[in-house]
Amino acid sequence: MLPNSHYSSDTPAPLPDAASEPATTAHRPPIRRPSVAFMLSHPVHWISLGFGSGLSPIMPGTMGTLFGWLSFYVLTLRWPEIFTPVVWTAIIVAGFVVGIWLCDKTGQALGVPDHGAIVWDEIISIWLVMLFVMPASFKTQLVAFLIFRAFDMIKPPPIRQFERRFKNGFGVMGDDLIAAFFTLLVLALWRTM
Repeated sequence: MLPNSHYSSDTPAPLPDAASEPATTAHRPPIRRPSVAFMLSHPVHWISLGFGSGLSPIMPGTMGTLFGWLSFYVLTLRWPEIFTPVVWTAIIVAGFVVGIWLCDKTGQALGVPDHGAIVWDEIISIWLVMLFVMPASFKTQLVAFLIFRAFDMIKPPPIRQFERRFKNGFGVMGDDLIAAFFTLLVLALWRTM
């Protein structure tokens, strides 16, 4: 604060008007509500929105996770000679790395870094959970699904802190990866009891 200023620390300084703002102010695209047309406008959005599962008007994160669980189950059951644990590991690692870029691009296009419709992070993370859980009964798979959703929605520490610190594709992908880790930890403790 300038010594001769008549504003005290309790009095806010006047806000600059639009004409006096510097020309370097970044323009943010408006927040968009994704549609089928938006999703199909670019392959990046198609993948980020979970092949349409993220367009669900009700709990898109849960729908994306459900899509991930079912796709893991069906692909592994239908083509077990192709979708082996080694292949799934490679898919998950590649999906995480590429997902950072995918989710960042779609978040920019929607005007929100971690828009609720972006569910690629949930898909990759539930694939990781299922990789360690399978083979398992339907009950165990369902418990893994529910635990993962609980961690992803509640976001206990350090998940919430991670999400707040990283506001880009890495943050979008990373917080769900931590939720997957906690899910696997809980399942491991559950199995030892």
